[in-house]
Amino acid sequence: MADPVRIGLLGCGTVGRAFADLLDERAEAVEAATGQRPELAGVLTRGEGSFEEILERSDLIVELIGGTDVARDHVLSALRAGRPVVTANKQLLARYGEELFAAARDSGVQLRFEAAVAGAIPIVRVIQESFGVTEIGKVFGIVNGTTNFILSEMASSGAPYEEVLARAQKLGYAEADPTDDVTGADAAAKMAILARLAFHAPVTLDEVVYEGIEQVKPDDLAYAKELDLSLKLLGVAERREGGISVRVFPCFLYSGHPLAPVGGPFNAVMVEAPAITEVTMSGPGAGGIQTASAVLGDVVSILAGEAPLHEVREDLPIVTDFTSSFYLHLEVADRPGVLAKITHVLGENEVSVKSVVQRGIGDEARLVMVIHECLESRFSAAIDEIAQLDELRSAPRSIRVIEEEFV
Repeated sequence: MADPVRIGLLGCGTVGRAFADLLDERAEAVEAATGQRPELAGVLTRGEGSFEEILERSDLIVELIGGTDVARDHVLSALRAGRPVVTANKQLLARYGEELFAAARDSGVQLRFEAAVAGAIPIVRVIQESFGVTEIGKVFGIVNGTTNFILSEMASSGAPYEEVLARAQKLGYAEADPTDDVTGADAAAKMAILARLAFHAPVTLDEVVYEGIEQVKPDDLAYAKELDLSLKLLGVAERREGGISVRVFPCFLYSGHPLAPVGGPFNAVMVEAPAITEVTMSGPGAGGIQTASAVLGDVVSILAGEAPLHEVREDLPIVTDFTSSFYLHLEVADRPGVLAKITHVLGENEVSVKSVVQRGIGDEARLVMVIHECLESRFSAAIDEIAQLDELRSAPRSIRVIEEEFV
């Protein structure tokens, strides 16, 4: 029998414990698949264990401690010591990916991170290996299960954001501090990683523009139903005008879009390229056992000798102004000429209206519009002007709309 492969586990929280249990449960299957039997060499927690001692007696390191400072030091030390590393740490990769990939290349070892993006969906492996030499035009999708659950519940129940967030926390879909999820920061880190892989460009978290879902109101979702729209927090990385754009934002989708029916805590990611047209993958986006399964999959890949090396091939500029369609919600005074005045401002800024719904009277008067695709800078300028009109009773609310339906 061959000597066992010793795995050093950094972190023993929800995912760490699930990984340790799964490793023990599936060790025989891993040995059958790779010819090598894994076993834990040691576990580092906040209160127990020495990283240096664990590194010394390990053949491979699994990093699940989270955060960036300590994790960065430990992962770099492991890579420089010639140990392959598996991590689920999206923030670490989004902020320090260039440094970590360089250390892995210099030492000739693997750095695997499937669990850092979209839970159990193998999107990293698909982009890095199956589409490794394909010129990808766009990667986009629902990459945060917490916000997808919240938006799905708001749409189905009509309950306000705060109430549904509390429900998500009670069910374990949201953390006690959900800030990274609901502000879009978690999704932004994942999109920085996917953009780097898809476009072979040195994208960092600082270059991702992101918005969250905190300002979404139940009546936005109610009107959306009338317009045959569903709301998602979408991450989009795409080639545009010789550069790339990487963003996260709430977005309405028409019912014919493949991502429209993806509800609850599920994730889904689409890849578009001329050679493949479009590929969509969906599945659980979070959870200890799902993440642990993705981590174990990376361990198996390393033991099997699969060795993709991520390299930067292009230094593409970040594009900051692009076209989009919009949903626009306006609370207006109930008096003649309001709609004409608003459409005049939009027209002056080369923004045209696709559809409009008028609801309520008196203090309940509202205009809900879907705007044709236009430059975001022009739409923003129009909204700034509309916000100054005396007929507006509150600040305008807008959400992007994706017109594609894939039918």
